[in-house]
Amino acid sequence: MLEYTLEVTTGSMLHAGTFDNLYVTLIGSERESEHTALTDVGLDESGKVGTYSVTTLFSLGFLLLLKLEKDPFHESPQTDWFCSKVVVTTPEEDEILFPCYKWLSGGESVLLRGGRATKAFEDFYPSLVYQRRKERLQQKLTYQWDKYADGMAYVLNINDPTLMPEEIRFSYSKAFQFHYINEKALAELKMKGLTNTTEKWESFEAMKDVSWFKKAPMSEYVSKHWKDDDFFGYQFLNGVNPTVIQRCSKLPSNFPVTEQMVRPFLAHGSSLSEEIEMGNIFIIDYKIMEGLPTRVIDGKPVSVSAPLCLFYLNPEKKLRPIAIQLSQKPSEDNPIFLPSDLESDWLLAKIFVRNADTLYHSLVVHLHNTHLLSEVYTMATLRNLPQIHPLYKLLIPHHRDTLHINILSRAQLYGPGRFLDNCSLGNDGVIELMRRALFQTTYASFCVPENIAARGLESIPDFYYRDDALRLWNIISSFVSALVPFYYPSDSEVTADYELQEWINEIFFYGFLGNSDSGFPSSFQTVDELIKFVTMVIFSSSCQHAAVNGGQFDFLGWIPNGPALLHQPPPTTKGQSSMERLLATLPNKSFAARSMTIVWRLSRKHDDFVPLGSYPEQRFDEPAALQMIQDFQAQLSSLSAAIAKRNSELEVPYKYLNPKGVENSITI
Repeated sequence: MLEYTLEVTTGSMLHAGTFDNLYVTLIGSERESEHTALTDVGLDESGKVGTYSVTTLFSLGFLLLLKLEKDPFHESPQTDWFCSKVVVTTPEEDEILFPCYKWLSGGESVLLRGGRATKAFEDFYPSLVYQRRKERLQQKLTYQWDKYADGMAYVLNINDPTLMPEEIRFSYSKAFQFHYINEKALAELKMKGLTNTTEKWESFEAMKDVSWFKKAPMSEYVSKHWKDDDFFGYQFLNGVNPTVIQRCSKLPSNFPVTEQMVRPFLAHGSSLSEEIEMGNIFIIDYKIMEGLPTRVIDGKPVSVSAPLCLFYLNPEKKLRPIAIQLSQKPSEDNPIFLPSDLESDWLLAKIFVRNADTLYHSLVVHLHNTHLLSEVYTMATLRNLPQIHPLYKLLIPHHRDTLHINILSRAQLYGPGRFLDNCSLGNDGVIELMRRALFQTTYASFCVPENIAARGLESIPDFYYRDDALRLWNIISSFVSALVPFYYPSDSEVTADYELQEWINEIFFYGFLGNSDSGFPSSFQTVDELIKFVTMVIFSSSCQHAAVNGGQFDFLGWIPNGPALLHQPPPTTKGQSSMERLLATLPNKSFAARSMTIVWRLSRKHDDFVPLGSYPEQRFDEPAALQMIQDFQAQLSSLSAAIAKRNSELEVPYKYLNPKGVENSITI
């Protein structure tokens, strides 16, 4: 008799165990084992490992597949079972890992592949070819594309998280915590009478009372310094949106700033043309916001500005705004505001810039460029790459919870009647802005080294986002550059992998709508092309999301610093503003309080947080691949220590790209 020893691991999450009948069949290249029952010992509790044996009269040959089946036990209530993995030790003492990481209900079965990660053309046994094709077909039926709106990236065609396969839903504990946090926040608003009020703020001090149990050191700092020009400039480098500022080599023709206007704010004896030549002038331009449809309140459309703002890097290496124009077309009723203007004029101009930046950040930089495009990457992976595929094993940790959180976002944040429908743009403006953003999106802008170089920001000092993002990009690229060639030693293997080619083709079509001008690839011809794209996917789904999400309560929780709704139009003349007009322009108490609550919820880490570089599900079995993961984790740990040391010496620490705080995927 020959004995195959099985170690079967039940998942560690709540309610993973079962008392139901479980069976296993081993399928080899020569024959199959008997249909063997597994006792419930070791399978009835979360996190337990049960050891079992399957005996055969003859060798099964090369072990190809493992079939698990589950039938309800007639005397007990049926419970689903989560199987993490099965490790089989053969009579020849070979250990073969069969990753599962699925929930099984009564009457269900799953066919598992074990051994080295493989591409489709490496499968020589007919049973493996059939199993691979069947798995991909089932995945394409389970995860289907849906058009959300014309001109936007496609989404999953499921609107209710309870209809999603269980293994890609929130865990029981996270779902409970997510609901609890939401209810807690809403209860506070109701307790303070802020749910359905149209009252305006009577003072800036009154705003601080809204979030008494959510205070954080950085949000307190922002509430004290939001008026300061130094801090205004700092945010475009190290706030939640470090993606729009760029070096100015020539003033736009529609931004007629003169030497006389800005000379008082430059170094003594210097001129604007000289400072531009020296590389000390920077600009942000929100042309994309021009002419967007907006929300209508009391019969009047809300105004949304499309500002331009000029910055000067002074001899003290402080980045300060020196000129603001609130609309794209220069005219007498579109003045250029200056730091020497009336204090309330200058502050009001900066508020309109912050309003435009908050909308652009929330809808494009955060929602569109991380959440929605990561949904496309996730869908393409689940639909086209079987679990045995090396790229599936590499990417699936970076897709965790992304589909679930995006479905919740569509249900709660954007869409008709949702929160963002009540911001300045309204639902039509929200859709149009994201549509414009996708049309203008380029591959280079998603690749950090190219993005930084294109914006001319290689040498601007104290740009901590750049420093940390570049180091993280390089660490991820180094890891991917080791792992991908291990499985794709030549360009010919890349071109021959039809599953891989279908993966990138779906991303190109459903994510970027087949726009070849974007520079995004529709196919891969070389190993280097694959390495670069995979690096971008991992970075966008972890680091970039952390950079633009983690500080939302810190910077936007103080509403005057990040208003998503303004009730008054931009000023058309100077000298007519006042602090009273500022307060009347800002969101009312109800909208402001809800905004604070939302950014607080989005900035929180949940108890099941998984940091970048973690592979809690054991899918790789090859020693070389496991060593690469360890090297990756070591590099991240070293960077984390370096960032912590730097931050300890800063008045305002930049913490959002410390690897210890970067989540592996978009989960919130």
